[in-house]
Amino acid sequence: MDQDFDLADNAAERFAQLALELHASADVEETVQAVVEFALQALDCSHAGVALSLAGGRLEIPAVTDPVVAEIYQLQMDGGKGPLAESMRDHSTVLVVDTATDDRWPEWAGKVLELGVRSVLDVPLTTASGTLGVLGLYSTHADAFGQDDLAVAHILARHASVAVATTRHEQQLAHAVDARKLVGQAMGILMERYDLDADRAFEVLRRYSQDTNRKLRDVAQELINTRNLPH
Repeated sequence: MDQDFDLADNAAERFAQLALELHASADVEETVQAVVEFALQALDCSHAGVALSLAGGRLEIPAVTDPVVAEIYQLQMDGGKGPLAESMRDHSTVLVVDTATDDRWPEWAGKVLELGVRSVLDVPLTTASGTLGVLGLYSTHADAFGQDDLAVAHILARHASVAVATTRHEQQLAHAVDARKLVGQAMGILMERYDLDADRAFEVLRRYSQDTNRKLRDVAQELINTRNLPH
């Protein structure tokens, strides 16, 4: 019994430390890198990685612990079939006990087996707004992930989901603040050069943005850099 408490205390302490590391992460890449490195310590896996969804249904692979993981992800990104695709689409945890015998995606399983991976566990990173990505865990041994591993993986995925969502939101806010500053500077240049009021200066920038099919931020940045309106 005391040993069980010691193990629980140790796991809680490690997750607390991970939470602190994620909170201190500066960007999404640093956040997910901390997650995959923690996965190697907390779970019986040989490799780990994170794939994140982008606009338009695209995927990016910001963190892997081994190049093999990137290859496994790429197989599914190219072919559209495999546990990653299913986990992302259905917001579900997908376990491949043994790539040598799993028949759900035979082509994918055969190629992954050639890479030396026998077990795969894909856990979705979800928030209230949907699936952000997938945490992938891989082992060179068959049937490597038991119920305890699944439980820990789900806790880790929840930590990662919150951290990624928070970091992305903070980056979007910072980008928006930066954009407002650029537009304000560009308006100031127009107001001084052409004796315009603030409303008219903003309207000039907006019109150039529409006419050139460019973001308002980019038009403002060019005006600041060149002191001329874009052609």
